[in-house]
Amino acid sequence: MTEILSYGFIQNALWAGVLASIACGIIGTLVVVNRIVFISGGISHTAYGGIGLAFYLGISPLLGAGIFAVVSAVIMAFITLNNKNRADTVIGVMWAFGMAFGIILADLTPGYGVDLMSYLFGSILAVPDADLVYMAVLDLFIIIYVLFFFRQIHAVSFDSEYATSMGVRSGLVYTIVLVMSALAVVLLIRVVGLILVIAMLTIPPYIAEKRVSSLKGMMILSSILSLVFTLAGLYCAYVFNLTSGASIIAVSSVCFFLFILYEKVTSLLKR
Repeated sequence: MTEILSYGFIQNALWAGVLASIACGIIGTLVVVNRIVFISGGISHTAYGGIGLAFYLGISPLLGAGIFAVVSAVIMAFITLNNKNRADTVIGVMWAFGMAFGIILADLTPGYGVDLMSYLFGSILAVPDADLVYMAVLDLFIIIYVLFFFRQIHAVSFDSEYATSMGVRSGLVYTIVLVMSALAVVLLIRVVGLILVIAMLTIPPYIAEKRVSSLKGMMILSSILSLVFTLAGLYCAYVFNLTSGASIIAVSSVCFFLFILYEKVTSLLKR
């Protein structure tokens, strides 16, 4: 174990896991509580267009994904707030467009073979120092916002109509939650990839929701579970020479099903 930790890329991977887990715990909790899993999935896949655009323009892929994800989050917030009956259709179209747009721009990028797989399925073992700084800044923004506006977020998450009657700008809070979900997606690109982001945003919060009774507790436990799953998956990927993102999600999924089984067995024994 000591030998593994001596490698620089492993140290970067561990830091990336910690930073990503913080975002997963906080934003994943809001995604689950607000029931916006499908919307978050749409944001994550639309962000792929930003990666393709970034390679085409020669800028940071995470910066391109961040801009695309935030813009798509604002658009989806506007649609879901004003036309809920057709929201799923529009989100599905944006989902498909983002993926197609990203692939086309990657194909058109001159003189460069873009490694699309690392962004689809993650490459936590190849996270550079620059990405760690970017992830840390995004984490800091998420933490500061949640700390300062926790009461409003809590109110909108559990009863938006009551929150509005109390003077809370529910639409704005909801939009910002989606924007933060977009930032979380960007954080997770390097860890598990865009395709597997939703599992990381939902599995730890789901388990945490069954174990704690407060939103703060759920965020904290979700972050801890995310970190445990990430480290365990990273270890499996290193030892068995597996894809890191898929390994992390596999560990998370196994724990999820074991937890469901435990809940069922416990429920039956209490009868």
